[in-house]
Amino acid sequence: MTTYTHQTAPTQYVEAQGIRFAYRRFGKPGGVPLVFNQHYTGTMDYWDPAVTNGLAKTREIILFNNAGVSSSSGVVPTTFPDVGANAIAFIKALGLSRVDVLGFSIGGMVAQEIALQGGNLVRRLILVGTGPRGADMAASQSHAIFSSTYDAPEHLWLAVHFSPSASSREAGLAFLKRKWERKDRDPEMSAEGIAHQGEAIGKYIAQHESVLDYLKNIRQPTLVVQGSNDVIIPTHNSYVLQQNLPNAQLIVYPDSNHGSFYQYPELFVAQATQFLDAAFETPDGAAESLPFPSLPSSN
Repeated sequence: MTTYTHQTAPTQYVEAQGIRFAYRRFGKPGGVPLVFNQHYTGTMDYWDPAVTNGLAKTREIILFNNAGVSSSSGVVPTTFPDVGANAIAFIKALGLSRVDVLGFSIGGMVAQEIALQGGNLVRRLILVGTGPRGADMAASQSHAIFSSTYDAPEHLWLAVHFSPSASSREAGLAFLKRKWERKDRDPEMSAEGIAHQGEAIGKYIAQHESVLDYLKNIRQPTLVVQGSNDVIIPTHNSYVLQQNLPNAQLIVYPDSNHGSFYQYPELFVAQATQFLDAAFETPDGAAESLPFPSLPSSN
């Protein structure tokens, strides 16, 4: 496993609940694996190798296509709790009893559901460019961005993930180059699967009384990561997550958009690694100390 990278890890398959899940594993074995959950319309090939390979230096990385996505069989559910249940079935089919979970965009919504349903299966949670149930999407530009045309089709992802500044756009072009370093790529998602994801988004962001109460039950240490101006899932939703999760910390990167961790991959890898490796003190007093050095005592 240690000889494989994002670019070379073979695609494997495992069956669970009648679904044949496609996945790739690479990185340093032994420890708690980190399972990635992808954004809207994305497949395993949409991750940034600078992020996945960077994190793989210190832990095992698991990328997968959830049910109905690309090379996995089945149907994309129309609710994120169901998508999360499929992810749990996949993780357990690999024989894993403890994982860390990273979710990006709608993958972050799914990651929250995995934590809720999985209980002790999930040790720690990283939520990137995402929001809670009932997320405030009034300022989102996602419809305009995804419905526009671009000189190069891949430049859609410059608009989705990066800010208009020269430095951010430069980082975006570098990301697009890295993204295509793997040559044997998965097929794109089906139109039906994308439509089902859209339906799930609509249900997830629906407003109702006490919509945020579920966050009290996600007690795992959580790192929330966001760009300073996310035009897909507006940035303030990450503040809502941090304020309502019992054990969460928030990082906001400057001059950045939805894909902030792709703009600052080395910094993100360093901070995510520190978070995943550190000890914690849980809200109910369990025996883990805080993730970052505490302030010196005044005594």
